[in-house]
Amino acid sequence: MLLGEQDQFLSYNGEVLVFQLSNPKHAEEADNKTMNLCVRRMAFNRDTKLFVQKSSGAFSMGASHSKIEMVCCSCTTDSRTGLILPCILMKKQKRNSIKYFLLLLHSSNQFEPSFYFKLDYELKEDIRLFAGPSLLWRHANKLFYISSNTCVVQSAPVHLSCVVWTGEIVGEGTVVLGIRTACLPETKDPDGFSVSDRAIWGSEFFGYAIQSQKFLSGTCFMPHAYSRVVSSAYICRNERLRKQLRISLVAITHKNQLIWFQNGAPKGVCELPYEKPCSVKPAVTSSSDLLFAVSFASGNSCVVQRRDSLQVASKWQKVKCVLVDDFIGSGSEQLLLLFKDDSNTDVLSTFKITDLGEVNYASGINYKHDVPAAEGLQENGLLTVRALETRLQAGWTSVRELQQHLGLQKRVILESCRALIDLVEERTHILPNSNKVKCSRWEGLVSLWDDVENPPDSLSKETSSASEVPEHFTEELWQRVVGDSLVVGVKLTESFYLSLSDVSLSLVMNQDFSSISPIIKCQSKIIQLNKAFSALAVSSSQIEPPPKKMKLDLHSKNDLRKDFPKRSSRIQLDGAKTVTAVTSLPPLLAFHRVCCVVLLHARKQNHQNDGLQQSKKITVLCGKILLSLEDISSGRYSIKMLRDNSYCTGSMEDILAVLAVSVKFSFQIVSCDCTLTPVSSWLLGEMECTPFKECQDNIFCHKAGNVHGTIFNWALKNPFEGALTIFCRNLTVLFQCLHSLTRALPPGCSVKLLRSGSKAVLNEQLALALEKEMLTLKNSLFLKETKAGNSLTWGTESGKKINNAPLASLLDTEEGVQQFRKKLQKEREESVQSLNQTLNGALYQKTALKIAEAQLSSDMIVWRLA
Repeated sequence: MLLGEQDQFLSYNGEVLVFQLSNPKHAEEADNKTMNLCVRRMAFNRDTKLFVQKSSGAFSMGASHSKIEMVCCSCTTDSRTGLILPCILMKKQKRNSIKYFLLLLHSSNQFEPSFYFKLDYELKEDIRLFAGPSLLWRHANKLFYISSNTCVVQSAPVHLSCVVWTGEIVGEGTVVLGIRTACLPETKDPDGFSVSDRAIWGSEFFGYAIQSQKFLSGTCFMPHAYSRVVSSAYICRNERLRKQLRISLVAITHKNQLIWFQNGAPKGVCELPYEKPCSVKPAVTSSSDLLFAVSFASGNSCVVQRRDSLQVASKWQKVKCVLVDDFIGSGSEQLLLLFKDDSNTDVLSTFKITDLGEVNYASGINYKHDVPAAEGLQENGLLTVRALETRLQAGWTSVRELQQHLGLQKRVILESCRALIDLVEERTHILPNSNKVKCSRWEGLVSLWDDVENPPDSLSKETSSASEVPEHFTEELWQRVVGDSLVVGVKLTESFYLSLSDVSLSLVMNQDFSSISPIIKCQSKIIQLNKAFSALAVSSSQIEPPPKKMKLDLHSKNDLRKDFPKRSSRIQLDGAKTVTAVTSLPPLLAFHRVCCVVLLHARKQNHQNDGLQQSKKITVLCGKILLSLEDISSGRYSIKMLRDNSYCTGSMEDILAVLAVSVKFSFQIVSCDCTLTPVSSWLLGEMECTPFKECQDNIFCHKAGNVHGTIFNWALKNPFEGALTIFCRNLTVLFQCLHSLTRALPPGCSVKLLRSGSKAVLNEQLALALEKEMLTLKNSLFLKETKAGNSLTWGTESGKKINNAPLASLLDTEEGVQQFRKKLQKEREESVQSLNQTLNGALYQKTALKIAEAQLSSDMIVWRLA
């Protein structure tokens, strides 16, 4: 394919797009010809080191009695989809009228007309394409622009002599950076330097935001003194810090210079090797170097490297085009230079790809010479194959050893599960003896205890004490099926929390399965309802903050509940407490009938005289549950939430089951102009909610669809502010509820997500946590004073006392002086040793554990308040 003078090149996603217009063969046939805009997608092949065509497309245009040209092309953002697409500005001229239209190129090589407009003059100065797609140009020192949203040419209220840059700035949208005649204020400007600078040079920089039609101060870009020499610029980075705009840019001048500006001040300058620089493009290479490719009107190019200072790294002549993209697919950018070559007119025939580092490809180079000679290749290949075979054999050996280890580990876990089932059911578990060890099934598995028939009394006592818990903490065991989840609940007595914490449930299958573990993975949650049922308190599932300290928990290394995220602490209210375990139902139904043992795990705290707490794990057998397909099909354990005289009927277990599988989200709704009465109408009307009989603030959603079963709690703080709590199954249901709510709320309402409950409750919890932390630190210091003496090692010997004679009598004789000197030395040694007291290791470990737990508790509450 031959190149014409008006061909355009554009880089897009590592490819080179070549746009060409097909001309009629004969000039006399031009009146009835159609002209085609063709595009070819060229990609670099790393094997052949050449550009090859991937695909092509064409767009037909009527060219009767008209002249069609390509004005410019660029990659812009399509406001409809947010995708960056190639955009081409076309010109169609007929006698006295000029028509311009924009085309978008899609990935399927289909051209889409975006918009068109007519002018009575030709676009020549500062033509820029930007997001929309939109077009901007300068004519008669005025700024004009048109967007695909309006399709109407608009004029900006500004006179300017040059457009330096056009692009996006954080918080301002599309901004035009230009130069205009200085507009000095009539009153005294607090920025005196800026006023005097503009008065001296007679021109100034300014920024104009297209969308907001707002002017930005030009001093945040560069000083006004450079307005007489700068011809083009490129903003490399822009950000807002404390509502102040921070800009880093590079500019080229008529004085053949490239200048680096940081926050409006010049930071570096570099002399360019050629005259009349036109444009500058940045590139970030694989070595994280920032390069600036500068193009000149003479067809030359150079690259300026920015490290410690700006310096010209390379330069080329007779360059047709410079593109920046990842052409070789390395993950970083390279420069593609297309050279002018009169002898070869093929597409991308003469080029160079480089990043001034490891990447360096050029056309016309025979890369076959870089391949090693064929001599000795066969021998090297044979040695390589042998080495690979050896590594493969070693890998298979490692895999077999790993499989044996996993099999042994699986058998140990299964035997431990059987021992656990026998323990909770108060059966004597028989450990595998030496005869079983010899079998192939127990190969490599030996008992950790001695193979004796009668175990020691201490062991039997310890085993019996683990299952016998004298206290009665449970009142009721129930189960419900909610969707694909099985919910098992255990109702606790009101005195439960007086001595226990860290409560969870475990489900253990009673069947003897030889291939799977009988322990069922589940998530525990604690739900607490007060006696009047005026509030719901569900353990939150908030994500914990990043750890500031390492939690020292020496007593829970083998806790099974580490498989799922830990829930937050409970809210202490009067009334019944229930511990629930939620697990997936379909895996259990695969066995048709399942019998599970329900175990309650807790940690009992024993206060000692020294102020520390000793924790002891206990396990309580709550009972068994039976589950079968017949029960599921008959709906025996399904929740039943029905309407009865505008109220929702349902047992307490049904309500707790829905709360167990739900996730809690709290929102603060504030309306400045209108009252929040539409929220109640929305809940009772569109969402088809009915309140519970026990508490009308908590309502159940009966609306068909995904939102069915959602529980709401609406509490008004005042007519203009309230809190809405949603208990929903997943985020999809939450978004549906919020979408419906926003349509019902009056305009101007703000909805804010609350991290965890009300701020008043969190403040009270924080005060209690800080008080506990202070008392823990005080007790630890008190322990150091009282118990350190037992762990100290003193240097003085017992039984040797110095005679406390009067000082005057000691100093009369030489022996008295020596005795006084020894006494003084001993007192000095005792004083130094008293400063280096050392705690016992076990006591220090317990103290550090208590301090860390108290600090973690207060840090968690502070994070939720943030």
